[in-house]
Amino acid sequence: MDFSKLGKNISDFGAQITPFASRTFQYTKEQFGQVEDKTQLPADYIDLEKKVDALKQAHQKMLNVTSQYSNEAYDYPPNVKETFQDLGRTVSEKVSLLSSATSTAEAQAALVAPPSAKPQPKTFSHAIARASLASSQVLHQNHTGAGEDPLATALEKYALSMERVGEARIAQDSQIQSRFLAGWNTTLNTNIMFASRARKNVEKSRLSLDAVKAHVKGTTFKMPNAGAGSADDHELSAEAQEEIEKAEDEFVTQTEEAVGVMKNVSPSVSLIFARSLTT
Repeated sequence: MDFSKLGKNISDFGAQITPFASRTFQYTKEQFGQVEDKTQLPADYIDLEKKVDALKQAHQKMLNVTSQYSNEAYDYPPNVKETFQDLGRTVSEKVSLLSSATSTAEAQAALVAPPSAKPQPKTFSHAIARASLASSQVLHQNHTGAGEDPLATALEKYALSMERVGEARIAQDSQIQSRFLAGWNTTLNTNIMFASRARKNVEKSRLSLDAVKAHVKGTTFKMPNAGAGSADDHELSAEAQEEIEKAEDEFVTQTEEAVGVMKNVSPSVSLIFARSLTT
């Protein structure tokens, strides 16, 4: 097989295809190590890329863990089985109703959820509170001595305390979601995403530029042992030179835009974090 002729045919075909296909040819050529003159990106651009990549990784790692704050039951024991009746009233409401109960029937009614009840939070602290109050009532109902059962009284107080702990946890999680996670998600899905898009545009324009250079020099794609035309075999025509300059201008424009977008990422992250701490 005449690889030299085949390589020329592929080169001629590459001249007629779309910009997307031209970039694909150029990318494939680079992957096969058939690149003699790859356009290099500025050092400050590469430094910005590394910085943005580091910020993206930091955001993703933090959000991967802290997104649990949006799951109310993240610390709820999986082995606990609570019914709608258990979750129908807050512990505070139950204690208040129990304190005014004058009979066993009224005490039982205090523990039953009303039809329109909103289920109470399913957190570890709330589960402990409900279990403590239920245990307190079991002891109260079976106490036959004088006065109140001291353990039952202690468990009731503990139940109220643990409910407050659970409410504080929910309030904390809400603050974390609104003051930190919302901002971090916004940064990841706007500033950092815009930077990623800008960088893709730079890579596209860079591949297009190198594809144009390769085409006008007759080196769009080389097969093994294929003869390659030398860039010095002929001077570039005015049309070819204009084509290269146009691609270079696009590359410079996209690079400058990407630099501006990437430079804006770090200050935005710092501003969001500062607002989170002072809100």
